[in-house]
Amino acid sequence: MASYSEPLTSLGKGDSLNQQVLSAFPLCQLSEEDLSQNPRFCKLLATLSQHVDPTGLSVNLQKELEKTERELRTQRVVWLHSECLHRLLQEMIQEHGIKNNQSPAPPEEDKFYRTMEQNLLVMKCIRQLDVSANNDTNQLSILGLSAKDVLNFMPAEKDVLRMKKRLPMELEKHLKNKCFSLLAYYQPDSENESEGLKRVKLSHLPELLEGERKKAENLREKNREKTLLLQQQTHAYLTELLGCIHILQSLILEHRLKIQTELDRKKLEYFEAKCEIGIQKLRDAGDPAGHLHSG
Repeated sequence: MASYSEPLTSLGKGDSLNQQVLSAFPLCQLSEEDLSQNPRFCKLLATLSQHVDPTGLSVNLQKELEKTERELRTQRVVWLHSECLHRLLQEMIQEHGIKNNQSPAPPEEDKFYRTMEQNLLVMKCIRQLDVSANNDTNQLSILGLSAKDVLNFMPAEKDVLRMKKRLPMELEKHLKNKCFSLLAYYQPDSENESEGLKRVKLSHLPELLEGERKKAENLREKNREKTLLLQQQTHAYLTELLGCIHILQSLILEHRLKIQTELDRKKLEYFEAKCEIGIQKLRDAGDPAGHLHSG
C-alpha cells in the first residue's frame, strides 16, 4: 500500500477524504461507514479519482472520447448539409416533372433539369459502386460495372457547366418559395402581401416558431403534470371507493344479521305459541277421556 501513499499529501483526511471519494465515484454504492471501516481502500479510491472521471473512464480515454465526439459532430454537420442539398435538388426535379406534365416547360429549363437529374443519378451510382468495391475487393461489383463505366453516362461537360452556373439561382428561387410557403402556412394573411413584407416577416418567423415550440413544450409539461395528478386522484378515489364498499358490505352484513336475529326470534315465538296450542289441545282432548274412564 505504500506505493500509492505518497501522492495522498494533496488529498483530504478523515471525513473530508470520505466526501471526496463519494463525490468522485457517484455511481459506486458506497457509504461513509464503508469508507471509514476500510481506510486503505478509501485512500486507494482517492488516488484513483485523480486519474479517472466519475464514470470510470481514464483521463486520456475521456480526452480521446471528447475528440472523437467533436469529429463525429463535424462529420454529421457535413453529412446533413450534403443530405439537405440533395433533397432540395430532388424536390426541384420532382416539381419540374409535375409542372412539365401540366404544361411543357421551355427547352432551356427542361435541359437544365434533365442534366441535373442525370448528373445526380450518375454520381449516386458511382458512390454505390465505390462502397461495394471498398467492402470486398475480391467480390465483383454490381453488374460487373466500375465507376469508370458509369462515368460514360455523365451529361456533356458544357451542359454540366451550364447547369452548375444556373443552379445557385434556381436553388435560391426554390428556397425562397419554400420559405414563403412556410410563412403562408403559419400566417395565411401574408400570402397576398408584397415580397418585401414577406421577407420582413420571414426574418421574425424563427423567433415566433421558437416561441411556439416553447409554448408547446410548456403545454406538454403541464399536460404531463395534470395527467400525473389525475392518476393520483384516480388512485385516491378508487382507494376511497373501495373503503366505502367495504364499509357498505359490513353494514349490509350487520343489517342482515339483525334481520336474521329478528326473524329467528319471531319464528321461535311462533313455534312456542304453536307448541303451547298443541299441548293445550292434547290436554283438552285428554280430560274427557279421563272422566269416561273413571265412570
